[in-house]
Amino acid sequence: MKRVFGIETEYGITVNGVENVDVVAESIELVRCYTEHGALMKWDYNLEDPHLDARGFRADTLMQDTDESVYYELDKNRPLSYEEIKSDLVLSNGARFYNDHAHPEYSTPECTLLKDIVAQDKAGERILAECVRRRNKKIAPEREVRLYKNNTDFVGHSYGCHDNYIMSRTVPWDRLVTDVVPFLVTRQIFAGAGKLGIEGEGSAGQPGVFQISQRADFFSVLVSIDTMNRRPIVNTRDEPHADPGKYRRFHVILGDSNMSEFATAMKIGTMALVLELIEKREAPQLEIAQPIDASKSISRDQTFNWIIELKDGRKISAVDVQRMYLAKALKYCDRSQPETDWLLTEWEKLLNDLDVEVMRCVDRVDWVAKKYLLNTFQENESLEWTDPWLQSIDLEYHNITWEQGLHFELVRQGRMQRLLSEEEIKNAIFGPPETTRAFFRGRAVARFTSQIQTIHWDEVVFGHDSTQTRVAFNHAAEDERLFQLNNIMRKASSYEELIYWIQKLDQGG
Repeated sequence: MKRVFGIETEYGITVNGVENVDVVAESIELVRCYTEHGALMKWDYNLEDPHLDARGFRADTLMQDTDESVYYELDKNRPLSYEEIKSDLVLSNGARFYNDHAHPEYSTPECTLLKDIVAQDKAGERILAECVRRRNKKIAPEREVRLYKNNTDFVGHSYGCHDNYIMSRTVPWDRLVTDVVPFLVTRQIFAGAGKLGIEGEGSAGQPGVFQISQRADFFSVLVSIDTMNRRPIVNTRDEPHADPGKYRRFHVILGDSNMSEFATAMKIGTMALVLELIEKREAPQLEIAQPIDASKSISRDQTFNWIIELKDGRKISAVDVQRMYLAKALKYCDRSQPETDWLLTEWEKLLNDLDVEVMRCVDRVDWVAKKYLLNTFQENESLEWTDPWLQSIDLEYHNITWEQGLHFELVRQGRMQRLLSEEEIKNAIFGPPETTRAFFRGRAVARFTSQIQTIHWDEVVFGHDSTQTRVAFNHAAEDERLFQLNNIMRKASSYEELIYWIQKLDQGG
């Protein structure tokens, strides 16, 4: 694969014994537990514009602006500036870690390898777990803070896990939407995290119904720039964080947070292959009659047959939709690349297993593993499916504390397929991927934080003794200048040497 990708994950917060948690304050405290490991509050917000729409215009206002203003109204009474509330950290592994209003959010560094993206995603869990440990040392034991890598509070509020991909801007937007929707709607059969209950924005859940996706309940339109209200299956935010004349960032908000290493790799990898098909004009040509309804019906289907209707009236299963994309990928994607070969092999196995008996995937797919836990507990304790105890089991699957999380109990028992060693995850906590600009960013933070004036995905600005050096990146990978800059960062023995070589490169030396 030749694709740059990353994952943004918001984490849910609970505080033992506190019903109405000031989640903003708690999120700020959690992020600030990690300040010694990153560049604090140097993020350049001037390089961001979430109002730019991929359809060719700039939205004056967003639906979530109104929702955000609620937080801003509450924040007026806080003795903190906007920057202090955000508490932006850029970490030595190239990741961004900050308070996103009511949730600590970890955005992985840019990656080009599946093993790297899974490692960086897992590193995020470990970083957040360390923040929880430090936070709990400062407060009363009975007020224990817990963090969950999930997507719902079970009373009608959802928070996101967004996957992002750099792709060619030559693909017409309308064709991208048409070609990608059937894949996105059906991807949940192996990428869903599973949950008990049915929810809608602002309404309490209906307990007792098991769904394969946590996020499916919260989408109401096909295409939109909004992300917090009237959520779309395809988001139109146009912030490429690269040369806007060549690239776009495909920002996917229709997806669950995954605990399974395997599920994360499949979620990202298959989407990357589908974008390759779309760029080659080889994606399957089919249209789902009602994509939003289909997404919900797939998630709620207790038979796991997942039958949906196409616009031409035909009925088809979600597995067969995925098989159509797989068949195209087998034909048009380069299988000589080891990761692509692994993806295609595992994609086919996964679909075959889901088609025969979903429990065959219990060691790979989050929703199946969770269903196994719930079934076992429900049977052992003779509980009704509406029992709140089961919902607590659901939530604890996502607990990111190693000693508490039920997913990690399955890992300890050897019941989940792993792609990484513990050493690889530990290395990713402080080490950036070496194939993207995240390497330069992360090493700059690790070595020269005090000289950094501002930082962003696509630039780092250094300042020292009244001189300023701006290092800009037009692309996240596969750029000759990027390779040169990363090599300069590797070989520079001092800040002065770093700036010397950067200036020489800019002068064509």
